[in-house]
Amino acid sequence: MAGDIQLTCSDCGREFTFTAADQSFYQERGYSAPKRCKSCRQAKKADQQGGGGGGYSGGGRSMNGTSVICSGCGQQTTVPFEPRGDRPVYCRDCFQAQKSQSGRGNRY
Repeated sequence: MAGDIQLTCSDCGREFTFTAADQSFYQERGYSAPKRCKSCRQAKKADQQGGGGGGYSGGGRSMNGTSVICSGCGQQTTVPFEPRGDRPVYCRDCFQAQKSQSGRGNRY
């Protein structure tokens, strides 16, 4: 088994120890050596999850949502995504109404 090695974090520039045990673990799973120290890896992971986004990666989601005007009723509402602008955006009630209208008569 190889000994501990010192690596330099690509984010903060500090050196960190890549232990022999960690090297073995990474090798068993086919992982490459880490590029970030533990604290920077944790910070990046938290950033990607939006601070506890239920396991979803960032993907532009905001925990507070995006304020929009409903294309159905014209009321202001909040949606959990960033609208693209090429499709209508509905409040919860209008979305459910649209969904139930489009579902009628389309059964197998």
